[in-house]
Amino acid sequence: MRNLHLEKQGLRGLAIAESFTETSKKSVLAGIVISTEMVIDGFVFDHSTVGGDDATEVILSMYERLDRPDVSFLLISGIVISLYNIVDVKKISEKIGLPVIGVTYEDSSGIEDAIKHHFPKSYESKLSKYSHLESRKKITLKTSYDLYIRNEGCTLLEAEQLLDKITLQGSVPEPLRISQMLAKTLLKAKF
Repeated sequence: MRNLHLEKQGLRGLAIAESFTETSKKSVLAGIVISTEMVIDGFVFDHSTVGGDDATEVILSMYERLDRPDVSFLLISGIVISLYNIVDVKKISEKIGLPVIGVTYEDSSGIEDAIKHHFPKSYESKLSKYSHLESRKKITLKTSYDLYIRNEGCTLLEAEQLLDKITLQGSVPEPLRISQMLAKTLLKAKF
């Protein structure tokens, strides 16, 4: 497991966000390789199944296809994406040997009832995956906005320091904001 070396200039990470519509069968995932100085030098794209169980494997595949040994961390916008497609940050961190931080922007008491509602005949496996996730931790950025994160492979302090460094304004870290815009653009282009 590599540590986050936040003192390094040009530390690169992979930031992944998604976009889909109510009628989508697949969600577009866009990943950007970006430094802590906000220099973009790589892209990777894929799809995950809306309502499916493939998000973790798709994200692992995106990382592997990049073949970028200079990537030092992975950021993911959301842990439950594509309508209850659950991302296992611990599994991703263990497989790639890097810190992984899943970022959400609002407090919630959980999604168990929503999962039962949307998957009345098959909710048990999704609830099991969801229950294995670590609980989210609240951090407050220097911009005064709160984030709720799940971090693996780095300390909470390292995660907070990294997110502070790459959040230029508001609550959304710049790498995730850019990857989200890219995912939305690709969705509109019917990628």
